[in-house]
Amino acid sequence: MSTEPTIQPTAAEDYVSAELYTRIQQFYADQMALMDHGQAEEWAATFTEEAVFPAEVTGRAGRAASARAHAEKLIREKADLRHWLGMLDVRPQPDGTLLTRAYVLTARTVRGEELRITASVVCRDHLVEEDGRWVVSERSLRRDGSA
Repeated sequence: MSTEPTIQPTAAEDYVSAELYTRIQQFYADQMALMDHGQAEEWAATFTEEAVFPAEVTGRAGRAASARAHAEKLIREKADLRHWLGMLDVRPQPDGTLLTRAYVLTARTVRGEELRITASVVCRDHLVEEDGRWVVSERSLRRDGSA
């Protein structure tokens, strides 16, 4: 049994419009694909400069360097990594920002071998608009099976 808080919607204003929900789904599809295809700088640009993120890196340059190192490791290992995001929940905030929660699976395939699911994670983001586009200002990840 999970210790995740229960979300019980009570009114229509607890939800975003279908159009905004679709935009946020597209944001995540793009963000995950950037990581999966080794586009480190572009992926890092989907976060604010001062974003809070679980990794021990700071700033867009630090996140890009970390993502680039990870992409290079996958190339050396002849492996593909895919992120699969689902069960997306998007909640509007009074200040115009968004809180999201999604379940994320990562699948790793070494060429010539079977696909392996390598992680199941609950991802919680705080999204803000920056220059007319959504970016992550804070991300928390909780791996299933962890405390």
